[in-house]
Amino acid sequence: MVRLHQETPEDWWEVEALYDLSFAPGREALSSYRLREGVAPVAGLCLVARDEYDAVGGAIRCWPVRVGGRPVLLLGPVAVHPTRQGEGLGALLIRESLARARALGWHWVLLVGDAPYYRRFGFARAEGVDFPPPTNPDRVLIAALDPDPGPPPQGAVAPWTG
Repeated sequence: MVRLHQETPEDWWEVEALYDLSFAPGREALSSYRLREGVAPVAGLCLVARDEYDAVGGAIRCWPVRVGGRPVLLLGPVAVHPTRQGEGLGALLIRESLARARALGWHWVLLVGDAPYYRRFGFARAEGVDFPPPTNPDRVLIAALDPDPGPPPQGAVAPWTG
């Protein structure tokens, strides 16, 4: 049994420990982290999955950014504890976070990741999106969150302001 809940300040250390375990050292040096500096995540979209023993099995965070001046959601990081991988926990976190983002009125979501994995959630290569280096442009993916969002955003990805 897994229980999803919105991340709270009490979860922070455990979630950070999961991210440290799941990603390479120096993850904070990535360009996606520079976009997050000084910006609060979208609280209602940051979720933690806990098991029946209250252990953290997975977590996801989402941040506001601008693409060509337009508001876009930046999904990530998302991580699943190595002992819980293969159970669909990552997909559960992503689907729930995207559903909540849609309900909050977000139209587009961007991420840096593996297209074969994220394709099932509606993501495709983000054409015309200039993510800060050293990000591989083939790993910059975008998905529409509503059926008629208008043309996809294009241009430089910049930190959220306002």
